[in-house]
Amino acid sequence: METSLTRTLLALCSLLLACTAGAYHALPGLFKEPLLQMNRALSGLEEKTIRVAGHDIHYLEGGQGETPIVLLHGIFAEKDHWTDFARSLTGQHRILAPDLPGFGESSRHEGEAYDYAAQTERLRALLDALGLARVHLAGSSMGGTLAALLALQHPERVASVAFVGAPHGIRSARPSAMDRLIDQGQAPLVAHDAASFEAMMELVFEKRPFLPYPIVHAAQAEALRNAPSNMRLWQAQLKDRYLLQERVGALQAPTLVLWGDRDHVFDATGAEVLRTHLPQAHISVLPDLGHLPMMEAPGDVAHRYAGFLQSLAQPVAPGNR
Repeated sequence: METSLTRTLLALCSLLLACTAGAYHALPGLFKEPLLQMNRALSGLEEKTIRVAGHDIHYLEGGQGETPIVLLHGIFAEKDHWTDFARSLTGQHRILAPDLPGFGESSRHEGEAYDYAAQTERLRALLDALGLARVHLAGSSMGGTLAALLALQHPERVASVAFVGAPHGIRSARPSAMDRLIDQGQAPLVAHDAASFEAMMELVFEKRPFLPYPIVHAAQAEALRNAPSNMRLWQAQLKDRYLLQERVGALQAPTLVLWGDRDHVFDATGAEVLRTHLPQAHISVLPDLGHLPMMEAPGDVAHRYAGFLQSLAQPVAPGNR
């Protein structure tokens, strides 16, 4: 009797697992939010929403600390790209990671500009709305450039700037794979079909992290659905192709640069350009990593960033002033 019952239970469990596995691929939308929520919870983050500058801004927040860290994603990216990176930081720091206006789950309005001038002002308004008088800013690609621009315009608001991955707007000595595609008239980060989405993924990652199928499926669907609008935003940024190089030399905030040596979006020779403009910056070229090091090696990159923040908190010896 017990053997028969055990076999029945095992059969039912096997059937349930098979049905779940089938639904995982057949109905990926059912799994996206639970997977995101679970990963956020592991990092001590929760999602919140605030209305700023005519936009509903979705953001992640967690941890605690004296000076908050605001994490800024790149073009066509979103807040959850920081979740694994934040995991080892929320124990000692307050972390906020917004979907910037126009991206992720935040509002995008067809009649509004999302170039650097408009986005820098919206970022300032977001900090005001959240009551953040002074923050550490860390950004990836477009987000790094926004961090630097805000620090240049409002230096009293920014305790430090970190480029976690190459910032947009530097003319590298050696053209990247993306530079060559742009010069051919292409928009390699705007996906129009499954093939161009896969090509984009190959471009931004050197070591593609594990991404559950429902997450990748949703990202691809959103990219294809927003392709015409994404092209408008892409063209707005293209006019500011080397904006950061023109301005970064005036940056006074303590600065960290973590640039992947296998970055196919912005070639790693750009790190030397930054070294010329920012001789006081802490600059590291990370071996075997691509354009999104906070996703490819989140633990190691977060450890490097935490060390940078710790160095800022240490008192300067009298002889080194």
